[in-house]
Amino acid sequence: MRYIIIGAGAIGAAIGGRLAESGHEVVLAARGAHAEALRTDGLRLTTADGERVHRLPVATGPAELGELRPDDVLLLAVKTQDAIAALDAWGDAEVAGGGTAAQRLPVLCAQNGVESERLALRRFARVYGVCVWLPSTFLEPGVVSARCAPLTGILHLGRAAGGTDPLIRRIAADLEKSGFEAPVVEDVMRWKYAKLLGNLGNAIQATTGPEPDPAKGALLLRAIREAKAAFEAAGIGYATDAEQAAARDGKVEEPAGVRGGSSWQSLHRGTGSIEADYLNGEISLLGRLHGVPTPVNDTLRHAANIFAREGLPPGAMSITDLTALADEAAARA
Repeated sequence: MRYIIIGAGAIGAAIGGRLAESGHEVVLAARGAHAEALRTDGLRLTTADGERVHRLPVATGPAELGELRPDDVLLLAVKTQDAIAALDAWGDAEVAGGGTAAQRLPVLCAQNGVESERLALRRFARVYGVCVWLPSTFLEPGVVSARCAPLTGILHLGRAAGGTDPLIRRIAADLEKSGFEAPVVEDVMRWKYAKLLGNLGNAIQATTGPEPDPAKGALLLRAIREAKAAFEAAGIGYATDAEQAAARDGKVEEPAGVRGGSSWQSLHRGTGSIEADYLNGEISLLGRLHGVPTPVNDTLRHAANIFAREGLPPGAMSITDLTALADEAAARA
């Protein structure tokens, strides 16, 4: 199989680089300065084993590859706000022997949140979810760090609509030979909904900084309580804290000095967009559909989007001010 990594940023490049290290054929799809750096200087990937440079094929879109191969696997790792454009571009690509990628090739959604699978299922016949636990950093073009140990990350895999099949088990085997634990599960979206709860804090970290603070923890707990109430009203199940701890503890230990998470990194790179609509905004959506107030998540989504739209630096807001805005929204709810 050939793995085409659509969105070779922190997550995509870490997975692609590790697959390449274990002998798998990999293409990195990226844009702009990042694509140019990957082509010119290669992918500088740092893991717990040290830094290595991978010189891999790089494409900015499917046209540069010609007809795709029937054994290609598409791994979607762009932020969810960029997923529709990526799915449309790659889904329409022709595959050798006839048909399009959307008709014939599998796509794995390796993103935070739960929306990308739904977007993909509208377009692709074969869609798989990936619940990603892979702390990594992408702050400058061509350079990615994923320094957890003893494993680089844990990737729960399964069909987006539920169940498993031989293909996803084969992909899991490739990942397990590449420094990951890759459990194949019947209910991958249950794991992704659980991961979403922790990702509700991404907006807090992005706007107020990554430094730990009890007030930040308190605000996150309020956002999580709203989310759990919305999940209950919607009849959505999610993996328990005990299940997640059993799956992760002792396997992906983060080194000291790791910078902020994915939303913080988006602001740091000045991308102009952020994934809050598909993290906190997912809770807002569920709340509106099922009559559950979500003022904290509404506030976090709104604040993060202002930071991205106006190009504000990450951490420029105090947690006191952010909490005050959430309190005001809760009083109006």
